[in-house]
Amino acid sequence: MKIGHLARRTGCTVETIRYYEQAGLLPAPSRSDGNYRIYTEQHAERLTFIRNCRALDMTHDEIRELLRIKDENARDCGDVDMLLDEHIGHVSRRIEELAALQAQLVALRESCGQHRPVQECGILRGLIDTLPEVENHAGIHGGHRHGVHG
Repeated sequence: MKIGHLARRTGCTVETIRYYEQAGLLPAPSRSDGNYRIYTEQHAERLTFIRNCRALDMTHDEIRELLRIKDENARDCGDVDMLLDEHIGHVSRRIEELAALQAQLVALRESCGQHRPVQECGILRGLIDTLPEVENHAGIHGGHRHGVHG
């Protein structure tokens, strides 16, 4: 199948498929005489696997490791269990960070509960003052640890 068919079938964009190829997550397909990429059922299966992992917020390195284990047909799934346990830990820490961020935002919002002149706005004044946890949680909203493709 051509890349457009693979994209429609898996719900990915063509750009994302190319990105996963460049990232080494999806093997390069063979080429037709006209130099079109020709994908197989294995590409569709692997791409679905990658998309499902991304939906679980796994990093490319985590996905790469799961694919390595899967491709090597390891004797048991102990390494998979361990990788997932580590990922659950990352998610738990992120939930705690997000809860702390939410508490900061609520406190900031509560600092200005009425319509005032902008010069007296408690929220704007609070953003000028140093918030106690901003430095620790800046990465939560400042960027995504996985990049732009998903």
